[in-house]
Amino acid sequence: MELSNQLIFLAGALFLTSILATVITPRLGVPLLLIFLIVGMLAGEDGPGGIPFEDYGLASLAGTAALAVVLFDGGMRTTYASFRLAIGPAVALSSIGVLLTTLLVGGFAAWIFELSLAEGMLIGAIVASTDAAAVFSLLHTSAVRLNERVTAALEIESGTNDPMAVFLTIALLQYLLAPESYAWQNALLLLVQQMGLGAIIGIFGGRGAAIALNRLELSESLYPLMALFSGFLLFGFTGLLGGSGFLAAYLAGLELGNRRVRGIAGIKRFHDGVAWMAQIGMFVILGLLASPRDLLLVAVPALLTAIVLMLFARPLAVMLCLLPFRFPWRERVFISWVGLRGSVPILLATYPLLAGVENAGLFFNVAFFIVLVSLVVQGWTLAPVARVLKLNMPNSAALVRRIDFDLPGTRGYEIVSYRIGESSPLIGMKSRQLPLNDISRIVCLARRGKIISYREWGNLRAGDYISLLASQEELPKLDKLFQLRVQPRSAAEEQHFYGEFRIDPQAPAEALAEAYGVTVPEAARGRSVSAFFETVIPRPVIGDRLRLGEIELVVKRLDGEHVAEVWLRLPH
Repeated sequence: MELSNQLIFLAGALFLTSILATVITPRLGVPLLLIFLIVGMLAGEDGPGGIPFEDYGLASLAGTAALAVVLFDGGMRTTYASFRLAIGPAVALSSIGVLLTTLLVGGFAAWIFELSLAEGMLIGAIVASTDAAAVFSLLHTSAVRLNERVTAALEIESGTNDPMAVFLTIALLQYLLAPESYAWQNALLLLVQQMGLGAIIGIFGGRGAAIALNRLELSESLYPLMALFSGFLLFGFTGLLGGSGFLAAYLAGLELGNRRVRGIAGIKRFHDGVAWMAQIGMFVILGLLASPRDLLLVAVPALLTAIVLMLFARPLAVMLCLLPFRFPWRERVFISWVGLRGSVPILLATYPLLAGVENAGLFFNVAFFIVLVSLVVQGWTLAPVARVLKLNMPNSAALVRRIDFDLPGTRGYEIVSYRIGESSPLIGMKSRQLPLNDISRIVCLARRGKIISYREWGNLRAGDYISLLASQEELPKLDKLFQLRVQPRSAAEEQHFYGEFRIDPQAPAEALAEAYGVTVPEAARGRSVSAFFETVIPRPVIGDRLRLGEIELVVKRLDGEHVAEVWLRLPH
């Protein structure tokens, strides 16, 4: 009984310490997952906590389950629109990119650690994939807002590249354990089996879970739990058949999150908390495995390997993979830098230890050290690099909260709340003048911290909070109505990013160039400004920019996939 109390106390203390760190670290710009990892190391045998923990099997099980939760949650938060926008680049990065990174880092690791080529490639495969938990966490908690194309590419890549890294790690381990009998046909069969089963079970399993959630009459509190354990079921079932459970979990979440499902907003809120708990637990447990003394023994060669990974292997792989997709050079550079390593390399580094291969301890320590370097260097510099590359967009989000609201006899409705921005053209309008669909209804209006009576609403004011009952199908229109008109942190910030003047997107690009005395590129001849954009960038997003001489044209609003509002930015 005493041992049970001690374990429960330690678990509570570790988790609370990690949660409280989330309040402080964003102000310091420190990656949260780095803090969780350090908390685990400090609690370990070499730290003040002094907890002896060397159960690699338990750590691998806990890390695998936690990563399944993170990927399932990440899939639910990825929209079909974002998936279609970035699926090509993301698949190239998660397959060819991981393979190129494995080859480049593996060759260097074999040389610097004096290992066989296969052992070096194993190190390369272990650290080749970006980490979903690290990428999702940093992109949603750091002081940076990127355009939809970059965010989608990074998130989908991190959600789909784990299966490739797992495949390469397992294939190399099987070769090291039986080099005489292992053939390339075995590796090819494993690849097809992992990816094929993962994709099929994930897609159709996610659809089945959505149908079941809609048809079953359960207590409201059970719908999030059913979704969670459906994800676990699909993950485990795929693994039993020899497929990639990680891919299945991500695709199942994608299917579930993009369908009209009963209580989906509550499901997403629940999974957000569970995903945070999974990330904290995963990084703390993996941190407990590390020994700072052992890490110091490999510090110099591991640091050089991390430098090769961050400054050579990852950038080269990204540049080659994104070449056919015509990404602007700034975005390619940024994606190259956001090759964050996290729990996945540490988790994969436990596989050699469990398989009992030679030099397994070295593989683990090198992978752990590279993860620390990646989180410190890349994680800490994410926002500054985005600002230097002019990719940090002004924050224009007006949506405050979404609450799922199941009306009797129907589903798919939510109560959404927005804040009226300081420069919103909605200011001064009466509620009945808002361009709302007949289905949407204003529920309440809060002003100066109080809900006011309908008779006192009057004209909308800056700072008002307006809550509406709306169909989920109407939410994108409502987001546009409020979001695109909300005041950013300052007018200077908006002007610095988008420019000084709004121009007609249908104006001839040649006339614009002539007015400012700049050379007309061949792609702009005979085309409007919007057509010029869509010629150079086939699927433009808000924040895209094109240079004409010393001026820049910046997209501020889209109508579907077409440019609807363009601003002109003068040289600063």
